[in-house]
Amino acid sequence: MDESAIRTSIEQRWAKPTSGDLYAEDVILEFPQSGEQIRGRANLVAQRLADPDHPSIAKVLRIMGSGPVWISEVIINYDEKPWYTVNVHEFRGDKVFRETQYFAEPLTPAAWRSQWVERTESKP
Repeated sequence: MDESAIRTSIEQRWAKPTSGDLYAEDVILEFPQSGEQIRGRANLVAQRLADPDHPSIAKVLRIMGSGPVWISEVIINYDEKPWYTVNVHEFRGDKVFRETQYFAEPLTPAAWRSQWVERTESKP
């Protein structure tokens, strides 16, 4: 699969967040912050459909990668708040066989470093 096709498939993953089309049957989805993993495309799709908070995709910030490893940075609306996610997609052929997701809430900037930083608008 060429890089343009991989980028398109990741974009489609975010456009249809409960779809399992991007994933291999034996995919492993990891959540390192909670120490959990989901094995298998059927379980991954079932978990996403059953999520009581039904997170929505607010904004895809960036998709980048090369070869079998791609990263996407996305803001999701979860529990009525924006959450920043970094997603590592590992491809085998044209399907993701491993995905690792990291989540973070927005932070209030620390006043002590204000003399060195520029403020950006990153909220959706």
